[in-house]
Amino acid sequence: MSRRRASGFTLLEVLVALVLLAAGLALAFATLRAATTLAERGELRAQGNERMRAVQGFLRRNLSTALPLPFHTDPDTFRQSRFLGEPDRLRFVADLPGYLGRGGPYLYDIQADEQGRLSARFALVQTGQTVEDAGIARPELLADGLRSVRFRYRGMDGQGGLGPWQDAWRSGELLPLQVAMDVRGEDGRAWPTMIVSLLHSEGGAGGGAQAQAPP
Repeated sequence: MSRRRASGFTLLEVLVALVLLAAGLALAFATLRAATTLAERGELRAQGNERMRAVQGFLRRNLSTALPLPFHTDPDTFRQSRFLGEPDRLRFVADLPGYLGRGGPYLYDIQADEQGRLSARFALVQTGQTVEDAGIARPELLADGLRSVRFRYRGMDGQGGLGPWQDAWRSGELLPLQVAMDVRGEDGRAWPTMIVSLLHSEGGAGGGAQAQAPP
């Protein structure tokens, strides 16, 4: 025993110790990497949820208070457009928040493009027409990196009840009862469907003749 202790560890014992040390370090690095990945995913998901809430909150506030004011008047037929909706675009009039401009009724032009961007343009509404406001001439980017955006619209049926959802709202002279927005984010996850009831809606059916839309 004295001679063995004096000679130190054997080569096999050193190799076993090194293998155990390497395994421990590998396990520690793997655990640290997994924790870092989970933290990054959690942060990205939190950022995505915050962006989703911000976009839906902005649209919900302004859509719910959409005004039955015309933003375009056809010079030939004198038909007025108060709300126009397509699967990837909707236009309506609402008061502009003070942080975006000087306030008052503005045309909200919300549109999703092929690059996955959801943006909003604003134009001042005066006497049934729109007037460009130099202070907010540039579009506001609401969200980007989206896989898909789809708007749907709902009015009244012939019996005075809720009608079916439609991909377009062509009764430009009337506001729909409800507007829905379906979005898929960059990661493919679907946002919770946003359904907004319009306070000033007259509940007309959305399948009527199409009003003349501004260029």
